[in-house]
Amino acid sequence: MNITFQRRTDLGLSALRELHSEDGHLQGAVLADRIETTTSFLPQIMSPLVKAGWVTSNRGPGGGYRLTEAAYSITLYDLIQTLEGPAESGRCVFRDEACPGAVACPVHTVWLEARESMIEGFQNIPAILAEGEGR
Repeated sequence: MNITFQRRTDLGLSALRELHSEDGHLQGAVLADRIETTTSFLPQIMSPLVKAGWVTSNRGPGGGYRLTEAAYSITLYDLIQTLEGPAESGRCVFRDEACPGAVACPVHTVWLEARESMIEGFQNIPAILAEGEGR
């Protein structure tokens, strides 16, 4: 079994933590370099964070990205939902097709319970961890 997050979630988490550790702002090229992505891909990570109100973005020579106060209250679940979309896909994890609901697959009940447990856990993990926690 393989449960992974999309690369953009990993990059988004890294970007939030870099901005937090900088305690100021970072220019896009510097941030892209620090989180090991390209400047052309960075907007795909940062635009949803700006739209969510967690980061501000300013153009120009003195511009860059900066965390807002709202960023300090988001959870890993909030970040996943913002960058990957809704946790519920409506697809059967066993058959990779639309979940019929009425005719449950062999793992339906177990998967729903595991999913709810993961969501609850992710809702209790701050996206920006205190110094020394996580990576």
